[in-house]
Amino acid sequence: MHRRQLLTLILASTTLALPFGASAAMVRDARLWRSTDKLRVVFDLSGPVQFKTFTLQAPDRLIVDVVGAQLSGDLAHLNLAGTSVRAIRSGPFGQGDTRIVFDLNAPMQSSAFLLGPAQGQGHRLVLDLIQPGKVAAPAAIARAAAPQPDPEPMEPEKPVSNSFHPKRDIVVVVDPGHGGKDPGAIGGKGEREKDVVLSIAQLLARRLKREKGYTVHLVRNDDFYVPLRKRVDFARQRNADMFISVHADAAPRLTASGASVFALSENGATSATARMMADRENGADLIGAASLLNLKDKDPMLANVIIDMSMNATIAASLQLGHTVLGSLADITTLHQKRVEQAGFAVLKSPDVPSILVETGFISNASDAQRLVTARHQQAVADRLFAGINAYFEKNPPTGSFVAWAQEQKAQRTA
Repeated sequence: MHRRQLLTLILASTTLALPFGASAAMVRDARLWRSTDKLRVVFDLSGPVQFKTFTLQAPDRLIVDVVGAQLSGDLAHLNLAGTSVRAIRSGPFGQGDTRIVFDLNAPMQSSAFLLGPAQGQGHRLVLDLIQPGKVAAPAAIARAAAPQPDPEPMEPEKPVSNSFHPKRDIVVVVDPGHGGKDPGAIGGKGEREKDVVLSIAQLLARRLKREKGYTVHLVRNDDFYVPLRKRVDFARQRNADMFISVHADAAPRLTASGASVFALSENGATSATARMMADRENGADLIGAASLLNLKDKDPMLANVIIDMSMNATIAASLQLGHTVLGSLADITTLHQKRVEQAGFAVLKSPDVPSILVETGFISNASDAQRLVTARHQQAVADRLFAGINAYFEKNPPTGSFVAWAQEQKAQRTA
């Protein structure tokens, strides 16, 4: 199960119980079709519901509130490539309702209506998004049609199954540390950490893009500064399956050398070096996981339980990811530590995205710095980072992903 989906289910389970004798409807599935001027999304429901829609600007969004219904899947699996919808977010809202948010690249007209059971289909909520300048069919006209046709005449882009969108890409967010006004650590000959890690991150992104089943996003693709909180938000807004922050820090001892991998710790650092690095990276830009979850309507004690459950699971996955990446790096460089270290890095404090920070070497060490600025070593580091990431996801493929499907096909062939 995708970690974001698991967190949604945890949150949903904490909502107040419905009155005795009542049962919440479920949004069971979602399907998507497109034409040249319209995007249609059909939500399959377990029963009748009430809903409302409205739009917001700056940025442009379409909001769908489904009253008295819970979501049983992850809408982020819908394939939105080539549409005017940038992302779809969802989660519990109020007491037992579900809010679905369509993040739009531009304002769009919309039409929404309900359909009852017909032609082998159950209850459905149909949402049409129409490109600006096109004429939307009024919902009243659609509702008045009798008998109601199945509202899915458009050619589907891919076959659908019980999952929201089978064989989705794994989403990896690569974060080159520092940037802009923050150069990071400076080497003995003026080497700048921000330049080295940007080059490595770009090479890693290119390698991921060449591999079928991956989508990659760079937090920055040029020399500009991004606050730590924005880096975490960037990953969560893109429904990342993992977050990797690339660094090449300085150490108190000039003799310190080799690569390291760090995961988050909420119980103190595992070494003095880990604590020093976390303090340096965090600076005054500290964040807390509570601000990243929609827990405003939860009892404070319950909110802390939810955060702890999510963070513990995410840290465990991050440690497993970090161990795999560290072992891969050992093929091309020395290791400063042969274990994944932990400290309170603010940039790793996403409660539902496995996150690691990779120190590719110490730019304060003359030998490390000399290697880190060479194109050959940068490519080698990027290749080994990719190998570690890919090995991790081959063992832990997200549900519904292409990698999971490929693993199933491989298992069937060898059975």
